[in-house]
Amino acid sequence: MGWAIALHGGAGDIPLNLPQHEKEGRETALQHCLDIGVTALKAAHSPLDVVELVVRELENHPLFNAGRGSVLNTEGNVEMEACIMDGNTKKCGAVSGLKTVVNAVSLARLVMEKTPHIYLGFEGAEAFAKEQGVETQEPSHFITPANIERLKQAKEANRVQLDYTQPIQNDVKIETHNVNGDSQLGTVGCVAVDGDGNLAAATSTGGFVNKMVGRIGDTPIIGAGTYANTFCAVSATGKGEDIIRGTIARDVAALMEYKHLSLKEATAYVVENGAPQGSVGLIAVSAAGEIAMPFNTTGMFRASATQDGYSQIAIH
Repeated sequence: MGWAIALHGGAGDIPLNLPQHEKEGRETALQHCLDIGVTALKAAHSPLDVVELVVRELENHPLFNAGRGSVLNTEGNVEMEACIMDGNTKKCGAVSGLKTVVNAVSLARLVMEKTPHIYLGFEGAEAFAKEQGVETQEPSHFITPANIERLKQAKEANRVQLDYTQPIQNDVKIETHNVNGDSQLGTVGCVAVDGDGNLAAATSTGGFVNKMVGRIGDTPIIGAGTYANTFCAVSATGKGEDIIRGTIARDVAALMEYKHLSLKEATAYVVENGAPQGSVGLIAVSAAGEIAMPFNTTGMFRASATQDGYSQIAIH
């Protein structure tokens, strides 16, 4: 048994010929965030602190669909959401509909620690953020040129589009709100376990390009996009509606607890059977320090490390 950490920057139809600058940019960001998490674990920070710290860094990076890089809804605004969960206590916090909060994951933790509730959304979450004095920015801070272009493409194609989707020809029309086409997905997340088997998970996202105002995905839903208990910690990424239907994160823990499957067996089963092909990826760690990062998409931006010196940065 020893500490272990895994993080992701989204799964989906990531082309093998991904432009080199995009590939290198994300690999460098993943390595940077992994280094931060490893340093914190070596310094005996709690897994809960570690996953918050790493996801904050991912939120601050405009190449990922969370925080600063969040994609835009149909009205051209961001609506960010996040979740964090402690495995030992099952305490958790979640937020949705954020327009001004710089680090949604930290507000989710404040919901967990400072309120009697688990989930706050929209105006209520924004008011709580102001009350707690967390860092905020004008909504325009989150609206990047790349995401303005993504929204333009999605509107021209008349569809909800998942982040990183390749440009669509203007004469190709897809049914509005169809989220089953070729895509790449952009949620970020981190899971960690310390040498004593304490577990935590955190996930953050900006959702779908051109999503309906008020749409909530799997990320902040306990047991769907995020879950941690004494067996494992899980953060999922992919098509949110499919992840919610499959209760992906909780199913991994349930298979370990009730069927006595290993982490690798449980995650492999859930990815293969819990959601349609091309729709999901996840990262998970067990109390014993094992790591699993399966996906049924063409790729997933991911990184991991363990106390025994193993380290990996991968896409496909």
